[in-house]
Amino acid sequence: EVRFLLGTARGRPCIGKKQVEIAGEEGAGHVSHGSTGKGNDQVRFELCYLGMDPTLECVTLWRDRDYLAKFDGRQDLLDYASSKGIPVSATKTHSYSEDENAMHISYESGELEDPAYPGLSGPGGPEDEQDYPGLVLRKLTKDVAETPDEPLPLELDFHRGACVQVRSPKTGETFGPDPLEIFMTLNALAGAHGVGRIDIVENRFVGMKSRGCYETPAGTVLYAAHLDLETLTVDREVMRLRDPLALKYAELVYNGFWFAPEMDFLRNAMDHVQRPVSGTVAVHLHKGHVKCRGRTSPNSLYNKDLVSMDHAGGFVPEHSTGFIQTLATRLRASKRRDDNLLKEENN
Repeated sequence: EVRFLLGTARGRPCIGKKQVEIAGEEGAGHVSHGSTGKGNDQVRFELCYLGMDPTLECVTLWRDRDYLAKFDGRQDLLDYASSKGIPVSATKTHSYSEDENAMHISYESGELEDPAYPGLSGPGGPEDEQDYPGLVLRKLTKDVAETPDEPLPLELDFHRGACVQVRSPKTGETFGPDPLEIFMTLNALAGAHGVGRIDIVENRFVGMKSRGCYETPAGTVLYAAHLDLETLTVDREVMRLRDPLALKYAELVYNGFWFAPEMDFLRNAMDHVQRPVSGTVAVHLHKGHVKCRGRTSPNSLYNKDLVSMDHAGGFVPEHSTGFIQTLATRLRASKRRDDNLLKEENN
């Protein structure tokens, strides 16, 4: 959906892969998951299981007729949990669900199933403005109104597309190269500045639209800085080939084809594109935004002398004449054709 950084979809193959490994160690022939029969996760988990071990069988309660006869939905499950003294975070008042991993938190269902909620005003009008229920969009990030007025400057170092260090010019602190340390640190720093909140309607793989709210502070910073460095180090035509493949890559991740042969091909292609993506990006985190303010790389394709308007820098302006004339060849041909068509239509 362009804005969604796929935190849930990325987490599922990690869980599924570990399940399959444990099943192999224990000699088990069955695995299970708790995903509903309406969502994407059932597909993601099971394609992962079968992509790693086609002999495994999957137990899926949310598609079992006897189970469904007993539990029609989330409200029945909350009643059951209450009757058995099972602690759960959801309540009848706030029955939305949460899914959290190191990359993000997602919120859906319950009150959030109404895509218009909470909207711009409450039952009494604009002065009765509603807010998101419970802790929705409050666990990893602050509301923009509560964030600092002063931006937070950071510098991010990348090597072959991966962030290897984060520095705070203000405090002199550095974090990395451990990826988890970088992620958790950026989650805290960016979340404090309201970075990484989205509320979207998405298209589930199973054919229906759903509404989800997501907090992905670290992922949002890394995505913005990484894309910024790519513009400096990756060739224009390579990027034009990469961009549609990136959409296909995201589609495969979202739909659960992590262990498919086409995904293996795309991973190798993306890794190749990342070979020159090394360098540093300076950013400001401020009021929910990631503002890239400078970038540098030993592999930069940017030639300051060549692009400068103050001197030629080795560029021969006269060559532009032939370049433009060549580019205009098809435009001239099209104009002649259109003029002839217009004459025929007027006769």
